[in-house]
Amino acid sequence: MASGLELTTLGHRIRHHRTHSGLTLDELGAAVGVAGSQLSLIENGKREPKLSLLQAIAEATGTEVSDLISGEPPNRRAALEIELDRAQSSSVFRQLGIAPVRVSKGMPDETIESILGLHRELYRREREAIATPEEARRANTELRLKMRELHNHLPDIEALAEKQLKAAGHSSGALTHRTVSIMAEQLGFELLYVDDLPHSTRSVTDLEHGRIYLPPASIPGGHGLRSMALQAMAHRMLGHTPPTDYADFLQQRLEINYFAACCLIPETAGVAFLQQAKKDRNLAVEDFRDAFGVTHEAAGMRMTNLMTVHLDMRLHFLRVDESGALTRVYENDDLPLPMDVTGSVEGLTVCRKFSAREAFSQRNRTTEHYQYTDTPSGTFWCSTQTGSTDGGGFSITVGVPFDDARWWRGRETTDRAQSTCPDEACCRRPPAGIAERWSNKAWPSARVHTHMFSPLPRGAFPGVDDNEVYAFLDRHAAQ
Repeated sequence: MASGLELTTLGHRIRHHRTHSGLTLDELGAAVGVAGSQLSLIENGKREPKLSLLQAIAEATGTEVSDLISGEPPNRRAALEIELDRAQSSSVFRQLGIAPVRVSKGMPDETIESILGLHRELYRREREAIATPEEARRANTELRLKMRELHNHLPDIEALAEKQLKAAGHSSGALTHRTVSIMAEQLGFELLYVDDLPHSTRSVTDLEHGRIYLPPASIPGGHGLRSMALQAMAHRMLGHTPPTDYADFLQQRLEINYFAACCLIPETAGVAFLQQAKKDRNLAVEDFRDAFGVTHEAAGMRMTNLMTVHLDMRLHFLRVDESGALTRVYENDDLPLPMDVTGSVEGLTVCRKFSAREAFSQRNRTTEHYQYTDTPSGTFWCSTQTGSTDGGGFSITVGVPFDDARWWRGRETTDRAQSTCPDEACCRRPPAGIAERWSNKAWPSARVHTHMFSPLPRGAFPGVDDNEVYAFLDRHAAQ
C-alpha cells in the first residue's frame, strides 16, 4: 500500500496531467469510467487507485503510467502543497491543537511559503530541543573550555552579587537565611516551602504572584535553602528567557550557580581570606568552607573562580564518585584527564592512582587526604575529602602543580603515587600474568549508565515536566 506522501504526490501528478490536457474531473471521469468525485479523492491523496485505473488515466491524458507514479512533484506549486500537507500531518504540528490550513486554488504561492517558513522554524526548534547525548557532551565541552579561557571567572556576575548583598545589608561572615529572604523581598518575591513541588524541579518561581517555592527539606539547614533560592532569583536578575537549545540551558545553569556562589562567598571577602591564607602558607579548602558556612564542594569550586585571577595560581577541581567517574570537573593547570573523541571528560573514569580515588581507601575518611601524584604532565599536589549521599560515595579534590604546593596545608605529606594515564597499562589493563590466567575463562557483565540509552529532555526547560509545573501553580495560585 502506498504511503500518504506517495498518494499525495500521485494525486498532484494526475491533476497536473489532467489540467494540462484541458480536462475537468467529470470529463476525465467519463473517459475512464469513474465518477468525478472519485477522481477528486484520488487527486487529493485520499484514495489509492487501482493499476487498471492508472493505465486508463494515462491513456486519456496522453502520458505513461511511469510518469504518473513518479515520486517527484510535477511543478513548484505542487511541491509547496505537498510539503505543507506533510508538515500539517506531523505529530509536532498536531500536538499544538491548531487547525490545519486548507489550500485553495486561489491561495498565492507566497502565502504557502510563509506558512511553510513557520513550520520549518517549528521543526528547527524541536530538533534543537531534543539534543542527542553527543550534542549535549559537545555543548558541555565547549562551555568548559570557554570557562577555562576565562579562568572560571565572570566579573559582571561577581559585581551584581556584591551589589545585591550590599543592598540587603550583608557585610561579612556566612550569608544567613534571613538575608536571602530580604534579597528575595527586594526583588518582589516571597519564599515559600511546600511539599508538593514537581519531582522534576528544584524550585518553581510564580512570576504572576511573586512567589518562589522551595522544598521543605531545605528548611533545617543550611546550604540547600540558600543556594536554591539564590539560583531562582538569579534567573530574574540575569534576564534569562526560556533556553533556545541545550547549550543555552547549560549556560543559564552555570550562571545561576555562579551567582549563588558569589553570594555565599562574596568576591571581596573571599579573596581577602585566600590572600591571607596564602601569606600564612596555610591555604586549605576546609578553612575556606568553614569561614563562609558552605559545603566542601562549594568552597573548592569557588576557589577555582578566584585563585587564578586574584592569586595567580592555576588549579584543578574534581568531583568523583566511588566508581571513579568524573561528575564535575574544572582544570586550568594541565592535569591530564580522561577525554573522549568530543573532548568531553564528564562521566569518564579518572586514574586509579589519583588522590580523588586513593582517598576512598583511607581508613580515616573524616579528614582530608593529601597526596603528590607524578603524571606525564608533571607533578601535582592534591587535597581530597570524601563524603556520601543516598546515591553513594564521592570525593572532592582541589589540587595544584608541584611548585604551588608550598602555599597549602598538607604540603608535607609523604604520600606519593605515579600515574602514566592515558597509557592503558597504568590502571586500565590487568598485569600480563593475570590476563593470561583468565583469558577466555571469565565473562564479566558490564554495568552501563542508563543515561546512555535515554534522550536528553525536551521542552522549553530541559528536564522539566511542564504539565506537572502548571498543575502545581494552579493549585497554589488560589491560596
